[in-house]
Amino acid sequence: MGGRSSGPRPALLGRRMAARLFDMVVVAAVVTPIAVPLVASVQTHLQQKVDLARDLDGRSTVWLVDPTVLGSVGLLVAAVLAVGFVYEALPTAVWGRTLGKAICGLRVLDLRSKQKPGFGRVLARWLSYQLLVLLLVGAADLLWCMVDRPWRQCWHDKLGRTFVTSAAAQRR
Repeated sequence: MGGRSSGPRPALLGRRMAARLFDMVVVAAVVTPIAVPLVASVQTHLQQKVDLARDLDGRSTVWLVDPTVLGSVGLLVAAVLAVGFVYEALPTAVWGRTLGKAICGLRVLDLRSKQKPGFGRVLARWLSYQLLVLLLVGAADLLWCMVDRPWRQCWHDKLGRTFVTSAAAQRR
């Protein structure tokens, strides 16, 4: 056995993916009642613009991105971030895990101290994950832990200086 056998070990990828999927479903379920009317109003707005352009003589340019659309997108992004912060960042700062991680028996730890990370590390971890998803590289971020050694960190773990372990390995 190696020298790390007495301390917390990195969590297995399958459990991490299950926890992430659970957490994403919860956030989506909470945001959906906000998203559905926003999307419907944008669709109606855009259809009205297209219909008006068709009624005009000659050729017309219809801009699909306008202040109405941008405002709705901004509200949706704000809702996702607010729900994500309350559901993911705060519980991770307080208890070291989200509901999904608790169900899967996982905990987030500070890489250096091997204790629950402080709020700053959790915030850096959560914000970097949100940015990576926004940049459409979230899947690559999650898959990175397959090749990372020795702590199996995703990019957002590296930026937050954290890692994910089995909760049984660290009861505090």
